[in-house]
Amino acid sequence: MTAFIEACIKANEEIAEAIKEGFDVSWFEKEAVGAGGDVSSGLDLFAEAVFVKHLGSFGQIESEESGIIGEGEAQIIIDPLDGSANALSLFPYYGTSVAKINAEGILDAAVVCNLTNGDIFIKSETSGLRQGKLFSTHFHIPHSSPTAEIGLFEKAYANPFVVAALDKEGLKFRSPGAVALSLAYAHTVKYVLFVGAFRIYDFAAGLALCEGLEVIVEADYVIVSKEKSVADKIEALMLARAQKED
Repeated sequence: MTAFIEACIKANEEIAEAIKEGFDVSWFEKEAVGAGGDVSSGLDLFAEAVFVKHLGSFGQIESEESGIIGEGEAQIIIDPLDGSANALSLFPYYGTSVAKINAEGILDAAVVCNLTNGDIFIKSETSGLRQGKLFSTHFHIPHSSPTAEIGLFEKAYANPFVVAALDKEGLKFRSPGAVALSLAYAHTVKYVLFVGAFRIYDFAAGLALCEGLEVIVEADYVIVSKEKSVADKIEALMLARAQKED
């Protein structure tokens, strides 16, 4: 386990400890528009401060909330609270996302954590791809369901044509609302689909965790699946959508 990965785990454990008894009333307050274009909440900024404390010595941080923080040769891309709307609605599907790009421009570490159940996914040069739990030292190869029945479709609410097309093909899905976290579970579910504007904060760590899967990345959609036939079928639906819009 690298020092950077250990620091990411400690940051997530500190945030998990802070929220386990409920949210401070100030965390629900809305602040300014963040670097990612969304309005930051007090909870977003609290989580960001924790990550800056633990990771600031490893390089320059680029956060969805405050943009560029500090300096250094390595670039650390963080979404301090992936699924902010879920968290502020007390819906239990939200977490954090961290990716580290070294001085040579190579992504050498990724960490995504589900703060609601303690699942944490890591990838580094030394450990490879692993899954574990906060407050535990045991990590293993990510779980995978050979008979997964659902996919995860992020931003389904904004894409009615795709929703109808997936339903017609019998491709069931849920739309939980936390992109990096959904990508972290790509080994388990049937597929992950995102349709919308590509933001580095959402994908830097999540896509790094999709090692060994079929991955299709375009300007306005991302498809991930264990099965090439499923990825190809969804891509065909996306191409049909583009033709319809033209």
